[in-house]
Amino acid sequence: MFIFSETFFRFLICEDASVTDEKLQKVLARSGLGSRREMERWIEAGRIVVNGQVATLGDRVSVRDEVEVDGQAQKMVFDRDSERRVLIYNKPLGEVATRHDPEGRPTVFDHLPPLKQGRWIAVGRLDINTSGLLLFTTDGELANNLMHPSANIDREYAVRILGDVDEAMIARLKKGVLLDDGMARFTDVQFFNGEGANKWYHVCIMEGRNREVRRLWESQEVQVSRLKRVRYGPFFLPSEVKAGHWKELSQKEINMLSSMMDMKQKHNKPLSVKEKDAAERRAKRQKTRRSVGPKRSER
Repeated sequence: MFIFSETFFRFLICEDASVTDEKLQKVLARSGLGSRREMERWIEAGRIVVNGQVATLGDRVSVRDEVEVDGQAQKMVFDRDSERRVLIYNKPLGEVATRHDPEGRPTVFDHLPPLKQGRWIAVGRLDINTSGLLLFTTDGELANNLMHPSANIDREYAVRILGDVDEAMIARLKKGVLLDDGMARFTDVQFFNGEGANKWYHVCIMEGRNREVRRLWESQEVQVSRLKRVRYGPFFLPSEVKAGHWKELSQKEINMLSSMMDMKQKHNKPLSVKEKDAAERRAKRQKTRRSVGPKRSER
């Protein structure tokens, strides 16, 4: 018969806590509060409190710690408990890519499937007048990695141009143009179709700066009359995902994405029969919305 001292049990508790000990900003990002860089700014601004003490950069937290953001208790999602779900959303015109809009406009989060744990995090943004592919994930670390410049992930857009485009203009756009916030360029520009004043082009760009695609074309004194993102890295906008609809990636697709980003694979808990049926019904009830206006209460 073995007799264990109180000190030994305390040691076990500490060992268990150390297993889930992670950087504070990493846990905050995974919990869906924002990007890791944004969470670092929140910590520096004194908005994060851990166990009653204002947090500082470099702090680490475990499952035993209590975390508050702006005075409100927050449930943290640690690596051992987190799922990595990803979906493709076909954003219609008129939706804003923010969780809450002060003007009451429809947002890209309004029609996403509900979650039992965590929340959907948008991978990048599209402005209100841009439609097309928008990725969402429940994994803040994955979102951060997909958006980070070091990932070298390109984005492809279909753009309708009003104005004359010649080879010299295309060459300038590919070489680089000085915008208000620095140099910018397309890595590729291809004519797609169209006759007369409006013509469609497909362009690729490695960054996601605010309105960068529009500003590049406008620097050449032509007008962008339509803009739609059709690809983000290896993910194309599927033809069956209509405007305003979403499609969740399979476990196999998520595993491929994890490998591409050099991240440890995670296996999501399989849905029960009841949960699967509910998810299928929810997907079938989706309505096509090519463009949306103000919410009814705001009209």
